[in-house]
Amino acid sequence: MEQREIRVRKQRQRAGGVACEDDPKGRRQVLQLPAMCVAPLRYQRMRQAAMRERAGDRWEDSDYVFTTRTGRPIEPRNVYRSFTRVAGNAGLRVIRLHDARHGCATLLTAAGVAPRVVMEILGHSQIAVTMNVYAHVVQDTQREAVSHMDRLLTRRLQRE
Repeated sequence: MEQREIRVRKQRQRAGGVACEDDPKGRRQVLQLPAMCVAPLRYQRMRQAAMRERAGDRWEDSDYVFTTRTGRPIEPRNVYRSFTRVAGNAGLRVIRLHDARHGCATLLTAAGVAPRVVMEILGHSQIAVTMNVYAHVVQDTQREAVSHMDRLLTRRLQRE
């Protein structure tokens, strides 16, 4: 928490109708956390300690940050159900969970974050993958930058 990092050691997904654990995709397993995520994760840690105490002997250690009341990993479909419920309660359009990842990358790219940094955050192994998926955002950002430069140069010429 103090370093604002998350170390992804495993992922849980459904394959062939069966929930299973696997190594995370991509080459990067350490993610930097925005400061706004630290307090909710600390709260979750306290919540989980209380659940562990209530569960007693029924608690199963799983090393997951988010678990059921007995410490078992959450069913992947239930993660999506929770995601859609939270989005709906917030008045947001419900999207696929994977689209939230695209949204993050789009916002970073539109904010002018270097494509190589976006690639590392997403865990892509090659910059070409990132650029192919988000090229339209980079082009929009470039157009905006050129328009900004045009406004600055036009003002300067008008003063002279």
